[in-house]
Amino acid sequence: MAMVLYHGEPNGPSLAVLAALAESGVAVERRRIHLLAGERHALPGVTEPLARDMGIEGEGPVLVIDGEAMTESVFLAQFFDELSDRPSLQPRDPHAHWEMMMWCRQITERLSPAAALLGNLAVSRKGLATMPDGAFSALIDRIVSADLRARWEVLRDGAADPAQVEDSRAKVSQAVERCEGKLADGREWLMGDLTIADFETYAWLAGMQRIVPEAFADKPLTAAWLARVGARPSVAGALAEADGEAAAFWAPGPEINRWG
Repeated sequence: MAMVLYHGEPNGPSLAVLAALAESGVAVERRRIHLLAGERHALPGVTEPLARDMGIEGEGPVLVIDGEAMTESVFLAQFFDELSDRPSLQPRDPHAHWEMMMWCRQITERLSPAAALLGNLAVSRKGLATMPDGAFSALIDRIVSADLRARWEVLRDGAADPAQVEDSRAKVSQAVERCEGKLADGREWLMGDLTIADFETYAWLAGMQRIVPEAFADKPLTAAWLARVGARPSVAGALAEADGEAAAFWAPGPEINRWG
């Protein structure tokens, strides 16, 4: 079974998957792609592109196995974990496993769209705004999902809804509050043991420290947890491969949740 993982710079969903892959020890060919150049939509050898084209994560990593594109960072982390013979990043207890998955769902449905919007507006819009019209049209013409194309267009023209921006900042603050509350009993990791939830949450939250710094003020438990996750060899190794500061790399992410 030949596996190729296409990923962006180590931030957001690419970081979560790279960390989980390193923790698993699974042998996978890795190929870095330039997400803001639209390279995710022109991968070689993809004969079953549905998950890539219609996934809700946006410009996340893609694992290609025998022509089939597999996406969504939590699912890919689970896939690598279940191929591994190392200690699992998923709780064995059914309730604890449910709790981890519910946490990850809240991160991917609330925090990740908010972080992606804020991160892209802060650091990615300028480059897209200066891209020639023809080049931008050629880029988004390869994108099958109308929702994802719309997010690229909003990012390029800077037409983000101010209310969505403020709501996104609030959602970052709420995520930090949830982390602080979870860690309040003295646990080292969000679920007690180290799990996929730690990597998924860190991957979206760490880059927000420079964009929504007030969310992290007076949150010592979250600050210590961020430092612990960042010091894991799997995370530190991925971050060390960044072409610059990892937290400065953003690409269009999930659609903003219309229902709050």
